[in-house]
Amino acid sequence: MTGRIVHWARAVAAMLLRREMAVFLPAIGLAGLWFGADAMILIAATALGVAWMGRTLPPLAQAKAGLDAATGLCLRPEAEAQIDRALATARETGGKTAALVVGFDDEESVQADRSQTEVDHLLRRSAERLRGALRDRDILARLDGLRFAVILQPTPRLDLEGLIQISSRLQAAVETPLSIRQQTVTVTAHVGFCPMSRAPKMTGAALLSAAEAAADAARRSGPSAIRAYAPDIWPARMHEDDLTREAAAALEEGRIIAHLQSQLCTDTGEVSGFDAVPRWLHAARGILTEAEIMPAIESAGLLGRLQEVLVFNAFHALRDWDRQGAGVATISLPVHPQSFHDPKFASRMQWDFDRFEISPGRVRFVLSPAILPLLVDEVVRHNLDALCEMGAGLDLSDFGMGATSVAQIRRSGAQRLRLHRTFVARIDTDPAQQRAAAALIAMADGLGLETLADGVGSIGEHAMLAQLGCRHVQGAGIARAMPQEETAAWLERHRAKISQPPRLGRGRSTGG
Repeated sequence: MTGRIVHWARAVAAMLLRREMAVFLPAIGLAGLWFGADAMILIAATALGVAWMGRTLPPLAQAKAGLDAATGLCLRPEAEAQIDRALATARETGGKTAALVVGFDDEESVQADRSQTEVDHLLRRSAERLRGALRDRDILARLDGLRFAVILQPTPRLDLEGLIQISSRLQAAVETPLSIRQQTVTVTAHVGFCPMSRAPKMTGAALLSAAEAAADAARRSGPSAIRAYAPDIWPARMHEDDLTREAAAALEEGRIIAHLQSQLCTDTGEVSGFDAVPRWLHAARGILTEAEIMPAIESAGLLGRLQEVLVFNAFHALRDWDRQGAGVATISLPVHPQSFHDPKFASRMQWDFDRFEISPGRVRFVLSPAILPLLVDEVVRHNLDALCEMGAGLDLSDFGMGATSVAQIRRSGAQRLRLHRTFVARIDTDPAQQRAAAALIAMADGLGLETLADGVGSIGEHAMLAQLGCRHVQGAGIARAMPQEETAAWLERHRAKISQPPRLGRGRSTGG
């Protein structure tokens, strides 16, 4: 009983301390002075009634006031106007602002499993929590669907790290379990953000739309994702075909997995590592390669999930090889350029290194040339720098193809360049191929970088690349990509084969 009385007393005090109640306080005092205690009680009761009515406006009144009926928050038009004002203030003061969009990952199931009253209660409680995670001056608004917009008031210091921390704080606020009608409800949330420096146009509508595009990309990436806006942010579905429709089920059922292709050191012939490449064990089409898989994965918005599968398979392979005493030093993992737009990519990889007890130095991330134009992006740069600081290796693939500058190679942080198979085919018989490959290898040497030749199809190509100074080779002429369970037997056969290796070129030996 005492606790209930305290609760009501606090509620009454809170209502009396509302800003709009200030006008009643003189009236209450004067009524008591002139007409006694009864008049003072009457005026106070009237004031409390007004406060209670103002505490929750009826939905119709809220709609007329331009507020959301469920949460009492301002809606999109006011949010865009608030951003316009924040941008104007930022330009005047030299500060920085940003827009963030927070949404529930699975809107359909949230709405399907609950009544509208329960959904409104969930939105209201989520809004309260988001409000508590923000500064008093920041603006919280309601968008269409189960989404909120956050407008940060200009501040002198608002960098990428700060926005990632704010996004994580907002996400944690929404994902904390809450009780609805004596049932615990837990949801996951995605967050997209766009700082004013990235806005397509310096208007409230453009900045909010950019944050929504980032939120859409985050939602497609899987549960609890965070994305920063970039001009090349993932489109929605590019096309629907049979493989696209099957991709999600194939990933969850373990039909898309990593196959492993061996890499040999041309100095010793020993296995220097394995390359993890995706393969789809399709019932009707057989084993599908990376070129066939990736369009479907991208269209289905499953790049993040595929990355998780490849990491899981690759790290399990490293642990199994260690238990077997196989002596495999490294494994290479392809990473789609869009993955680097995820502000949490590097920290998630650090968590995986710790979880599997894998040293980052044993993993090489394979970057495609498409990463090079993105190096000016702050989020991409942040992830690459973080991976290098951990000690992980970076490979740049398709070396020699396209207009790749030395400056871009240096900025990428790559320690090894992969010669495209175009420069490898028939290199043992074609002098023009030999001159082109020799020039590329010499360029890499001059930059202090190692080289790996991809697509080696024969012992002759392997031998010529060794003579030209290419340090590592991989391809079907050495071994095709194989399931992890087949690697132990292959390693045993290969080591027996090179127990007395012939000499190649400059004192190098074959590992064919």
